[in-house]
Amino acid sequence: MLNMALFISGSGSNLQAIIDNIHETNVPAEIRFILSDNKNAKGIERGKKHKIDTHVIEKTMSMDYNRDKIIKLLDEYKIDLIVLAGFLSILDEKIIKLYGKKIINIHPSLIPKYCGRGFYGEKVHKAVIENKEKTTGATVHFVDEGIDTGPIIRQKVCNVYEDDTVETVKNRVLKIEHEILVDVIKEFCEGE
Repeated sequence: MLNMALFISGSGSNLQAIIDNIHETNVPAEIRFILSDNKNAKGIERGKKHKIDTHVIEKTMSMDYNRDKIIKLLDEYKIDLIVLAGFLSILDEKIIKLYGKKIINIHPSLIPKYCGRGFYGEKVHKAVIENKEKTTGATVHFVDEGIDTGPIIRQKVCNVYEDDTVETVKNRVLKIEHEILVDVIKEFCEGE
């Protein structure tokens, strides 16, 4: 059984997709805890509804405190895989070095486009529309010391249409995020 920690900042729709998929398809994984950097994140309620331990470590605390608290939680729960599912904080380098290729992130664009500092959530989709892109998509990648610079694991493309809005692109990309993130987790569980 693979022990996972999911890190979130917002609604937790990727979290919900993972929860649903684990239960429906008998993926040999368990979400041991959810960590949020936002005490008002809707994803916390999603986790509590499914009786998953939740923890909040707000950005207002010192970096050393946050890093040490996170490492303690990861060790306590014996975590095999950390999934950044809409987590907007930057992980401390010490965590990245300790967990290496056991940290994955979902990003709402086709990296290397529209990624890095300042590109998250609707800002990505707005840039896609403003630049009249014909395609966009989502990327799952390993986390390294940079921002959205780790090795790409999986990408999936979708079209962008002339009459698209930020909302329509966001919804289309979110469906892709749910699909490829769950697929990568399954592969991770199977040792791929």
